[in-house]
Parts: sequence; C-alpha cells; structure tokens
Amino acid sequence: MNKGAPELEKFGFTISECAALSGLGRDGIYRAIREGALRAKKFGRRTIVPADALELFLAELPALRLK
Repeated sequence: MNKGAPELEKFGFTISECAALSGLGRDGIYRAIREGALRAKKFGRRTIVPADALELFLAELPALRLK
C-alpha cells in the first residue's frame, strides 16, 4: 500500500496562517509582533513566524479569570 509522500511539519507560518491557527485576527498578530510579544522573521517582504514562537506566545498568554 502506497501512503504517498510523508507530511512535513511546518517550521514557520505566515501572518494569515498564524491568525487562523490562533483564532486571533491579522491585526492582533501584527500588534503582538510590534509589541515584542511574538517573534517573527523577514524573508524579503514576507513575514514568517517560527512555529515555536507561535506556540510560546500562546502558552504565555494570561489565563482567563472568571469572576
């Protein structure tokens, strides 16, 4: 049985992919980058967020506190 080519794990995401994966909007992702809360890299005009940076950013968000 041929399973085809193995899927590769992505090492970086575009701003749109970060927004879709996190549930935040593109503006929120750009704001987090601008404020230094989310690490990003540039390749030409493209902004790439390393997968580990997105995971760390989401993990470090404050917990929801219900009153």
